[in-house]
Amino acid sequence: MSGILTHEQLLQAVGHVAEAALPRWGLAGAALKMINHSENTTYLVTPANGARPVILRVHREGYHSVNGIKSELAWMHALQAEANVLTPQAIPGIDGEEIQSVSHPALPRPRNCVLFHLIDGHEPQQENLVEPFKQLGEATARCHIHSMGWKRPPYFERLSWDFEHSLGKNPNWGRWEDGPDVNAERRPVLQRLVDTMERRLKRFGQGPDRYGLIHADFRLANLLIHEGNTRVIDFDDCGFGWFLYDAGTAVSFFEHKPEVPELMEAWKEGYRRVRPLSKEEDEEIWTFILLRRMLLLAWMGSHHETDLAKQEGPAYCAGSCEMAEKYLSRYG
Repeated sequence: MSGILTHEQLLQAVGHVAEAALPRWGLAGAALKMINHSENTTYLVTPANGARPVILRVHREGYHSVNGIKSELAWMHALQAEANVLTPQAIPGIDGEEIQSVSHPALPRPRNCVLFHLIDGHEPQQENLVEPFKQLGEATARCHIHSMGWKRPPYFERLSWDFEHSLGKNPNWGRWEDGPDVNAERRPVLQRLVDTMERRLKRFGQGPDRYGLIHADFRLANLLIHEGNTRVIDFDDCGFGWFLYDAGTAVSFFEHKPEVPELMEAWKEGYRRVRPLSKEEDEEIWTFILLRRMLLLAWMGSHHETDLAKQEGPAYCAGSCEMAEKYLSRYG
């Protein structure tokens, strides 16, 4: 293949990389089933000998450095060992390395690949989310407490989710202005929202009790429940940001639903079982819900080819404008 690949050609090429990666772990001939494609592409790997399946993640190009991926895996190891937060653990390859750089003629540059143990559990049921949100709050607080006290390794390197790298001049996920259906009519109200959040976040500050290493995608899809225990998966976006940003991510893609205020009260109740939340933090949670929503709008603009963007994108901007008006009437 030469030139720019179509989305389908890219998926096919990444599939070839995944197949080429399997011998690095002694898994040649295992069955591969793609289970997700967004930032990275993940596969369920079923070994030919009938052993327990594992998860292979093929990293997208240019999102994280090798040290960045190594840093993510280090925090996941530490959370499980030191904070009783169960996370998928990386499996070293035959050469002892957890990160394998794999080349294939279909792609111009090698891709980094990581193999994980498959951990038991199921996503919380959607019928009644109050109790799951309490569990989510507890798990989030445990991660934050560990983050505050953990001595990071010298190579540690992760993305920042401060304002500059979220909605500012150097956004990790692209410009919110390029989100789906952001037109001349809608842009002014969203700009007022962004400007108001920037002022409030500057006043809120980045003290060590408010800002540090976070999961940055702490929604129910990344929480597994097994025999009463809570497990946390998908640390690919973990980086430096406001602890309350993790609260905002909890309601990703349904921030506008009428049950969200009740669910956030449940989240706060669970969080406070483990770590205090001040009155000022409590009052600022909607800033972080809207911050997350605007980040997702930007993400859909820069990932328009993904199923998630196609599914959520068309109505997301209009809904964001409605939420912006409500937020500005209270905080603007």
